[in-house]
Amino acid sequence: MIRLRAIQNKTRKLFEGMSDIHYRLQFHHDLSPAGWYLGHGLFIEDYWLHEVIQGNTEFTSDKSLFFAKNCPTTQRGPRLPALQAIVKKISEQQDNNDLFLMEKAPPLSDHSLFKDEYIENFIIQHYARHYESIYMVLNQIALKKYNKDRKKYPYKPQTPLKPLALIKNISHIKGGKYFIGGEMPFSYDNELPSHEIQLNDFFIANTPVTNAQYLLFIENNGYNNKNLWSQAGWKWREENNAQQPEHWLQNTQGQWYGVNHLGPFDLMTDESIYGINHYEASAFANWAGARLPHEHEWETASRLELIKKTTTVWEWCENTLYPYKGFKNTPYEESSKECFDDKHYVLKGACQFTRQEIKRASFRNYYQPHQRHIFAGLRLVFE
Repeated sequence: MIRLRAIQNKTRKLFEGMSDIHYRLQFHHDLSPAGWYLGHGLFIEDYWLHEVIQGNTEFTSDKSLFFAKNCPTTQRGPRLPALQAIVKKISEQQDNNDLFLMEKAPPLSDHSLFKDEYIENFIIQHYARHYESIYMVLNQIALKKYNKDRKKYPYKPQTPLKPLALIKNISHIKGGKYFIGGEMPFSYDNELPSHEIQLNDFFIANTPVTNAQYLLFIENNGYNNKNLWSQAGWKWREENNAQQPEHWLQNTQGQWYGVNHLGPFDLMTDESIYGINHYEASAFANWAGARLPHEHEWETASRLELIKKTTTVWEWCENTLYPYKGFKNTPYEESSKECFDDKHYVLKGACQFTRQEIKRASFRNYYQPHQRHIFAGLRLVFE
């Protein structure tokens, strides 16, 4: 219960000092308004603890806003209650739910979803995923605000970023049979069941690609070399006139810097690049004479503790999300099944905003190849 209480409080704290406008506006077409994630978290908590387990729809009878499939993202913001009102309501209801979980007794506590605290872990991880989503919104708010004011408030980095050559600091993973996948009650359905896979020999970079290494790709005309890009990737690059990671900006002196939820900041040489999509990651890998790892390769290298910095950025993998043999929707039909469509690519690792509850080698994050509002970078594999 301490873990659930912690993530509830941490999530609400993100809204301290936020304006009602920022709370309800949609700042990116692939993201909901920040306030929707807040209300959705409580709705899902109530849905499982009350409607599913107890058959009580007192708190979830209206499914028109916070049940994702029932409300398009563009319609969510205007329908949100006032910020202070919803925070107060959520805080009170979370207190009630926490008390309910602490005091539950047979026969209610014998419900199968309470076995090994499965549903508690599910709710905690659901909060953790949207905690990160809210930070994505905060980044978009800062980007749009600073882009509007950048001429008035130019930024000059104290240590301008300079390009550095790619160094093959790699680990050799021998071919063989390895186990991948998660374990109950902590894993999502798409991580199950754990099973054995066969890998060929491969060499994987010890660390993710850095800012300085990515800058070399930019300065080597990587964004304008059609031969490095897939057909779909090149189409995306041309349509969006992409020339750098999403949060990178350049001042009038040609110096690069980044913008995050706190505003403009220096891009450090050895920090992992993020703010790129699968198309960009693949183009960089081609330029480097390498490729992206298959998720099984990444997970195996991580379990063997042969790679470092696995929680600095999400790392794009070469494969799309697919169901493991024996996959079962758990705990409900609307699981990751809808993303087994060959359009969502797997990401492994974690980022600075990822909660501990979902930092594990088996966790399978997934996004579409054009999306780069996420905190995603890459790690290289060499043959």
